[in-house]
Amino acid sequence: MRNRKSIAVLMVLAFVIALITAIGVSAQSASNAHPVQVPQGEKRKVQGVVSFRSGDSFKVREPGGAETTVLLTSDTDVTSHSRGLKGKKDYPVTYIMRGLRLQAQGKGDAEGNLVAEWVRFDEQDLRAAQALEQTNELAEENLARIKETEENARRMMGQIEENTALANDARARADRAQAQADAAYKAAALANNRINGLDDYEQLRSIPVLFKVNSSVLNAAAKQTIDEAAAWANGEKAKGNANGWLVVVVGFADKTGNTARNRALSERRAKAVIQYLVGVHNLDLRRLVQPFGYGDSKPVADNKTAAGRAKNRRVEIRILQNKGIANKGD
Repeated sequence: MRNRKSIAVLMVLAFVIALITAIGVSAQSASNAHPVQVPQGEKRKVQGVVSFRSGDSFKVREPGGAETTVLLTSDTDVTSHSRGLKGKKDYPVTYIMRGLRLQAQGKGDAEGNLVAEWVRFDEQDLRAAQALEQTNELAEENLARIKETEENARRMMGQIEENTALANDARARADRAQAQADAAYKAAALANNRINGLDDYEQLRSIPVLFKVNSSVLNAAAKQTIDEAAAWANGEKAKGNANGWLVVVVGFADKTGNTARNRALSERRAKAVIQYLVGVHNLDLRRLVQPFGYGDSKPVADNKTAAGRAKNRRVEIRILQNKGIANKGD
């Protein structure tokens, strides 16, 4: 009888944990979202975050909670926003994913959906959504594991009722299931915080790596700079301070040469730094945001002097931390 009570308590705890996790994963979408209909034939533009994507449709949730279903067709134009001389960049519809902030314009159909003529988004928002896409998958995997644990626990209850001789074995299984549920709950909570803190990042450090004129080759001084940065990062990781870290690697150039050549040179410099970080210091690719080269557009010093140009021939290794995951939320 005592064994049955102990197992029953464990089962209740496992069920409560599963319920809390499920609520945590869906809390953001259930809080204030409400669907809106677009009258047939009416032209409308929506702006918000993609809350759901399935096949050729997705939902855009605006800050107030209004949620519009958008349909994609073969004629839908998907591009980035125009940024000066950079212009727009075409993207396939597969780049539209949950968590991406975008704009869409089109006309309503008979079902109240918005048939998109075009979709626009910022490349920085795209990189953020790509970096966090794996977080959604982790939350779903953890939820499935918790449901499986709950089902295993129910089967164990049936075994106890059939044969008390198996009570000790069932209790051991319940203990293991409880440990798995606790680990899954912690992982799901971590993933949910990361989703909720999508735009809440803090730059912890920016490390400049300098290059010679017209070169994307890491010299001894550049490698030493990266080695020192990696040693610092490993020290922070050992202290438990590296939760929610992302690494952004961006390249720059001075005003020597034309703009197009400087842009390509800055991208090669960024890739050279990434290759060194991955090949020598085993940087986890999941923590790396897609590299980018700004060319000569963002100088940090006067390009009219040799000293200034030397500072502008650089790659910046920016270390960001998600406040939600690091428990630094306001």
